[in-house]
Amino acid sequence: MKKLRTIVQIVFTIITNGYLYGFLQGKIYRGGLKYACVPGLNCYSCPGAIASCPVGALQALLNQQGFSVPFSALGFFFLFGSLLGRFVCGWLCPFGLVQDLLHRIPIFSKQKRLPFHHWLVYGKYISLFGFVGLGSMVLFGGFAKIPAFCKYICPSGTLLGALPLLTANEMLRSQVGGLFFWKFGLLLLIIVLSLKVYRPFCQYLCPLGAIYGWFNRFSLVQVHWENDRCTFCGACEKACPVALSVREISHSPECIRCGKCIGACPRKCLYF
Repeated sequence: MKKLRTIVQIVFTIITNGYLYGFLQGKIYRGGLKYACVPGLNCYSCPGAIASCPVGALQALLNQQGFSVPFSALGFFFLFGSLLGRFVCGWLCPFGLVQDLLHRIPIFSKQKRLPFHHWLVYGKYISLFGFVGLGSMVLFGGFAKIPAFCKYICPSGTLLGALPLLTANEMLRSQVGGLFFWKFGLLLLIIVLSLKVYRPFCQYLCPLGAIYGWFNRFSLVQVHWENDRCTFCGACEKACPVALSVREISHSPECIRCGKCIGACPRKCLYF
């Protein structure tokens, strides 16, 4: 299961960031596919991205003059949320793949959660409502609406968008200022944390994870638990990278459907 998931993550990342000319020229693809979104956190400004990020698309709709309900973005989230839930996070998110690979590097003793985890998990909802929602429309831009999450926080945009563009585009390098160094510092912090803690950005800051987590209880893709066959040996709980109990697996908004619990269960009580 672990190898299959990694292969799917890598293939999906390559397909959705396959515009090689953009990497070579330091330019963003602006063709017709950019009107569509991929389900994971994949920066619009990545020079290889062939489609848009759903969080960025939601902010763009909220940033329009006046106010209108962003039905297209909400419909997108409902479609992928009701079908997959946080399976998207575990299998189809490029920045999730980055964190997974960093966590496998054999330095530091590994841990599943940060201290004060039960408080920090609400950071996802602060990102969603405070930066993607109200922050974009009111708090940071004054009368000028801005994409606050993308501008001030998103580490995927820094890693997959800003750094490749700056590497290939001399004019952009001449315009680097304090905002870039703030976001670069935040990216470095997340990278260092990822070496020790499993997916810190996904657990504590990602607004997309907050949205998809709401659908986990009733999404089509579930990890089913045959509790009448279960001996409660704890193997699945030990394997779970985000330290969920067997009763929380799949239903918890923190479950990313990674499948590690399925592979660890000796009695095959868990399955997709």
